[in-house]
Amino acid sequence: MADYIIALKIGSIHTEYAFNLTSSEEEICPYVKFWGKDVGLETPTTPTCILFDEHEQFISFGYKAKQSYLSKRDQQERGMFFFDCFKFLYRKNLTKNLDIKAANGKEMKALKVFTEALRFLKDDALKTISENAEGMKFTASDFTWVLTVPDSCDPSAKPFMREAATQAGIVTDRNEDKLAIALESEAALSWCMKLPAEGFITETRIYLHDLQSPGKQHIVIVDEDENINFAVHKVLEGRELEELHRSSLNDLGGQSVDRKCKEFLREIFTHKVWDEYEENYPSEVQRMMWEFSLFKEHDDDIDISCPFSLGSLAQKHQEIEKFFEGIQGASWDYGLSIRISKHKLRSVFAQSLQGITHNVRGIFNKRFNIGCILLVGEYAECKVLRRHITDEFIDYCKVLCPFRPRESILKGAVVLGKQQQKGLQFWKSAFTYGIGVSDRFDELKHIKERKFTNKDGEWCGGLFIKLVGVGEHVGMNKTMEFTFYPIQADQTMMNFYFYRTQKKIPKYVTEEGVEQIGCLFLNSPNTEYRRSREVKLMITFDLMDMKIKAKDLTSESESATKFGFMWK
Repeated sequence: MADYIIALKIGSIHTEYAFNLTSSEEEICPYVKFWGKDVGLETPTTPTCILFDEHEQFISFGYKAKQSYLSKRDQQERGMFFFDCFKFLYRKNLTKNLDIKAANGKEMKALKVFTEALRFLKDDALKTISENAEGMKFTASDFTWVLTVPDSCDPSAKPFMREAATQAGIVTDRNEDKLAIALESEAALSWCMKLPAEGFITETRIYLHDLQSPGKQHIVIVDEDENINFAVHKVLEGRELEELHRSSLNDLGGQSVDRKCKEFLREIFTHKVWDEYEENYPSEVQRMMWEFSLFKEHDDDIDISCPFSLGSLAQKHQEIEKFFEGIQGASWDYGLSIRISKHKLRSVFAQSLQGITHNVRGIFNKRFNIGCILLVGEYAECKVLRRHITDEFIDYCKVLCPFRPRESILKGAVVLGKQQQKGLQFWKSAFTYGIGVSDRFDELKHIKERKFTNKDGEWCGGLFIKLVGVGEHVGMNKTMEFTFYPIQADQTMMNFYFYRTQKKIPKYVTEEGVEQIGCLFLNSPNTEYRRSREVKLMITFDLMDMKIKAKDLTSESESATKFGFMWK
């Protein structure tokens, strides 16, 4: 059976997945799952919510989990575990033992929460695929799985997610090469580079040569629920991508615009009425906000339906039209809808647009040779955003937005999954990794603080020798070989200490931001050749680890170890 692709995107607020059942790299036609029919919606995403019972047993995920939890009485809620928004993925140094709080304050292991979310998505994807594949039955091993992660997540999120995926049954230790983890910006750009000119929204400027040509540098702006991530990628030969820069804005994404709209509705109906409505009819509020998310894509006056329950609550206090007296930018339509003016709609975007503009100008100030700005993600559906970015930066570069921009990340993940199957690796090192060595002391090159003396002379200790740099491509199972010699003629033990840092090339292992990650000791009992003894150090990188083997060629003694290796 052919090896197919499933791409999963678990955002902090929304989750989605897509799959591809064509075996040809040129025929990539991902199918995106739609959610919400059981709550009267049909959306390409579902809320990132998960519900467990009092014994930490999984109950439901997404819309169903949210609706089930909100319908429970207080006594039932106290015994359950409900998690809404997986923001823990942004934490530093994620570990298997991390506890996170549910809505009621009770705690569970974050790894279990994420594992059960992935298990549900795996099972749902396999079921959905079987229903759309004329009765064919599939197992997880029939697919290459691609998990996307925001550019701003901590590097520790990747081994954390890989462990969760393994526990969820997506992959096993024997086929871990069938799981890839991809940055959202890289996935989106990979998809857009495959699109024809008609694959982009026509109000933007379309120059596909500028997008696809080797040497070009592009800004990718990705809306990740509440956050906006920025990345600069350089196109290499074969359409591989090299990351040059990344940054992010917190709480200024599309969700911040939705939040300001909800605040405006609360201002109209007063805190008392709106809070009562939100408490008693949470699913209706959810539906209203979904309706707004659709309307906000247009730069025009919008009409949001006023549910009967909200109207009834409001009329207990006064006639509905009186709530709109003195409110700028909103009016009551007697057809039972709330009209928000185009001018007011633009104002709820203002803070977000200002933050985006400031961040992009900061990128240009770093002197990158930017060819295009690419807008992707749910927020890019909004005409107000697209026009603003085009107006602000069209004199500096091209501005592009694909049709259905929210799907470009998932579809690009499928493209990267195809590359994975061909043996093309697209991960980059999240750190600069190195080894500490000693060299003959040179007062013109070395600081006195690192000087030490032994029987064979003066040395400088703790020099950092780079193995791989932050952001560098590293081929899977590629082995690097180094030769070392003892620094003392009668030395019978060789000690190797390994380090990592976010710096490009530190000079000393004692510099700020350089941390030791492990060590390797090698016996060297035969000192016959004194300081001429050769020791070979061989380092191999795979999906999870940096595997290290040392061999003394004189005595033929060997030693080996491995350390966790983090990819971008």
